[in-house]
Amino acid sequence: MGANRSGPYFCGIDAAMDVVGGKWKVLILWELENNGVRRFGELRRNLPGVSEKMLIQQLRELEEDAIVHREVYREVPPRVEYSLTELGRELDRALAPLGVWGRERMARIGARKVAAPG
Repeated sequence: MGANRSGPYFCGIDAAMDVVGGKWKVLILWELENNGVRRFGELRRNLPGVSEKMLIQQLRELEEDAIVHREVYREVPPRVEYSLTELGRELDRALAPLGVWGRERMARIGARKVAAPG
């Protein structure tokens, strides 16, 4: 577990938000759940606006919290792939109702969806 994120917490929502807090972590979860195993460059391309430094930091924290698995292939050049762990898939399922609520909010307020890259 991440050394800096180990409680104490006020409630379960507090503990969960500690793991998924910030914009990029939930988008990384969404990307890996919907597209499976991804290399760093693919994640970066599919998450427009994220800096390389921020993506590295967020992936490291998700890995520390056992949400994301990082697989390093000893090739030349080295290949690194990211995927969700079972705990990560469980977290994604837990966030699904929040996604439904968010889509309903987007419709209610007339918010546009970000265009897919490419």
